[in-house]
Amino acid sequence: MKKPRAAAGSRSRHRKQSSSQEGREKRALSSSQAKPSGPDAGLARRQEEVVLQASVSPYHLFRDTAEVTVLRKNLLSWYDLEKRDLPWRRQAEGEMDLDRRAYAVWVSEVMLQQTQVATVINYYTRWMQKWPTLQDLASASLEEVNQLWAGLGYYSRGRRLQEGARKVIEELGGHMPRTAETLQQLLPGVGRYTAGAIASIAFGQAAGVVDGNVVRVLCRVRAIGADPSSTLVSQHLWSLSQQLVDPARPGDFNQAAMELGATVCTPQRPRCSQCPMQSLCRAHQRMEREQLLASQSLPSSGDVEECAPNTGQCQLCAPPTEPWDQTLGVANFPRKASRRPPREECSATCVLEQPRAVGGARILLVQRPNSGLLAGLWEFPSVTVEPSRQHQPKALLQELQSWVGPLPATRLQHLGQVVHTFSHIKLTYQVYGLTLEEQTPVTTSLPGVRWLTREEFHTAAVSTAMKKVFRVYEGQQPGTCKGSKRSQVSTLSRQKKLSPGQKVLDSFFQPYTSAGAP
Repeated sequence: MKKPRAAAGSRSRHRKQSSSQEGREKRALSSSQAKPSGPDAGLARRQEEVVLQASVSPYHLFRDTAEVTVLRKNLLSWYDLEKRDLPWRRQAEGEMDLDRRAYAVWVSEVMLQQTQVATVINYYTRWMQKWPTLQDLASASLEEVNQLWAGLGYYSRGRRLQEGARKVIEELGGHMPRTAETLQQLLPGVGRYTAGAIASIAFGQAAGVVDGNVVRVLCRVRAIGADPSSTLVSQHLWSLSQQLVDPARPGDFNQAAMELGATVCTPQRPRCSQCPMQSLCRAHQRMEREQLLASQSLPSSGDVEECAPNTGQCQLCAPPTEPWDQTLGVANFPRKASRRPPREECSATCVLEQPRAVGGARILLVQRPNSGLLAGLWEFPSVTVEPSRQHQPKALLQELQSWVGPLPATRLQHLGQVVHTFSHIKLTYQVYGLTLEEQTPVTTSLPGVRWLTREEFHTAAVSTAMKKVFRVYEGQQPGTCKGSKRSQVSTLSRQKKLSPGQKVLDSFFQPYTSAGAP
């Protein structure tokens, strides 16, 4: 995005502030022991890039400055016309205060990690309305952060954001670090990509970035077929991104590269005819050459010979065991990284409900530990078990009784199962239900325990997995199971008595009144 003129024209006004900010950052860096200092890390990185470029074939580089100039011009012109209207872009474009602008970018970049844009938009809007400044976020509780973040996944991201905000307020005088090096060094959870994004978009630093979209774009433009997750390829991609970033509009350039990967240079069915980089794309050139050879029934010329003559197999090209796939075209790049399948675990969980509680029915939630998976979130009492259901009820009953005391084992009913996959775990929840119909309402003063109404549950800091579990429980309760035969028969009978106009209205509102609706 274009940097606001006022920001560029007020440098003298910010000079004293920047000077004091630099002093704060230096003091903070000198007291930090977790990482090497920012300047040293930057120097080491530049030395790595020099060594790397010296050992890589020119085929995978941009040696011609004119070519780089054309790429920047084409990409930025395309971005100015085609960029999506997103709330974080509007927020940063219209913000004159450097710290508030950096904060707006920071929140968006953290939310967008591992999460689609369409999902993030509403979360981002609610977040910025609730905590428009770093001070607001620093003053919030972790419970509030988890509650707003619920359903977005990767919950440690929200916690790290708040930790970072508190550090900025308490240790850095309320001012965000101004460079990619100091951002990465001083703020918890801020890695190389996030630091580069904040520094380039908010502060205009010519810092390159590499995310999944940029990896795909660069691998195609320079025909890099080796595993992008390998150290060698990763270093090369970062070197390319730093070489290409436009010093006049670094934030716009980085966003343009990511936008291109998200909307045009997509994983499957890329729209090459609409790509501003097509004339510079080695993957597209390779595709056209292979199509021509195939039409003439000629053997492939071999891309390795073109990129690294007389040196053997190039470390940036696809291995010989993975030949060109004519059906994929440019999607032959990048090579798919090999991933380990998530480990499988099983958990027994119980929805414990008190229908006769004071003020209405209540369900029991307990809080997870402050570290590890889903740290600090609320869940139904759960216990890790073997997949066999033989011993699950006993283990689960013991867990329940540790929270609320003696309970009737005979009423513990198995209701079904829910499978939820986290980034590295495929977790199967065996869902049980226990309703205390005839007992005196249970109370407990233990920390980390809550009795909530169903309405309160839906707004609490609970994970998507727990919401799935609760839908299974609700589906077994009289009058709430949208899939039960009784419910279906009742609905059909009612619709027979309705007029055509009433049927239309009923069918429109039904999804929003069913038990499984969001």
